[in-house]
Amino acid sequence: MGASILNARNLSKVVPSAEGELTILHDLTLELARGDSLAIIGSSGSGKSTLLGLLAGLDLPSAGSVELAGHALERLDEDQRARVRAEHVGFVFQSFQLLDSLNALENVMLPLELEGRDDARARATDLLARVGLGQRLSHYPRQLSGGEQQRVAIARAFAAEPAVLFADEPTGNLDSHTGERISDLLFQLNQERGTTLVLVTHDTRLAQRCHRSIRLEGGRLVAEVEDR
Repeated sequence: MGASILNARNLSKVVPSAEGELTILHDLTLELARGDSLAIIGSSGSGKSTLLGLLAGLDLPSAGSVELAGHALERLDEDQRARVRAEHVGFVFQSFQLLDSLNALENVMLPLELEGRDDARARATDLLARVGLGQRLSHYPRQLSGGEQQRVAIARAFAAEPAVLFADEPTGNLDSHTGERISDLLFQLNQERGTTLVLVTHDTRLAQRCHRSIRLEGGRLVAEVEDR
């Protein structure tokens, strides 16, 4: 483990509802080191995705603070938070979020090209080979299976060598065999590159592979397991 990369202090999130204000996250504090891995578990509606969005700077807390890679997110405007995410964060979404008009290679190249990287094609080609898709570079998302699309999404997420990778149910739509392969890829790349993983998951096998896990119920942290 390395130095701290992500700190959340006394996070709360309150939203309006028909019955008045609804608190969907209560006073949560956690700290993650570089190269750490955290599973966020809990039933639907427990606040998992809300927490993920706050930690990644996709949303702002009603109270508390988040420091990501040395940046106090609540002190930044949306454009500044977007720059922090571009420089330090990768995402793997349950729905993959690939661009249908781009082939596998182009989907992985895109974030590198936006950075102005001269090695975008070579790096994207290497990453797709690493995830077993070296022969599928010119295939479009509609021509790929769900597991293959997820591997493209993982290659894209790791392309810019993020300090933190956030994944929302990365194995949620996959069969058990494909899900196991995706888990292996996540942790292989995590170990090789020292990327911190933050995973929202219902998959107990995936959660057990993380160094740490926290369980949320009703927006509250009710259990934490460390150093498996």
